[in-house]
Amino acid sequence: MHWLVLIASGVLEAVWATALSRTEGFTRLGPTVVFGAALAFSMAGLAFAMRGLPVGTAYAVWVGIGAALTVGWAMSTGAEAFSVVKVLLLLGIVGCVVGLEVVH
Repeated sequence: MHWLVLIASGVLEAVWATALSRTEGFTRLGPTVVFGAALAFSMAGLAFAMRGLPVGTAYAVWVGIGAALTVGWAMSTGAEAFSVVKVLLLLGIVGCVVGLEVVH
């Protein structure tokens, strides 16, 4: 259960990071509300996951999922340039996240 909540929280990290980029300094209501809600649920999920997982593993997995999805989404929407090198580096992040789960 802790792993499922952690993965969902990592996804929400990508949501709030993307929403933050669209708030224009918190002047746009819609993205600001999405940012706040996703941030709160992401942090709450991370806190819950840390009850059953080591802090270092939980945090690294949370950040890795969030970072990989944020960059992947930005590349898929054209907000960030696509490159094969970026994709390979993202796969490396995902591989490390999986590795942390395996050695846990």
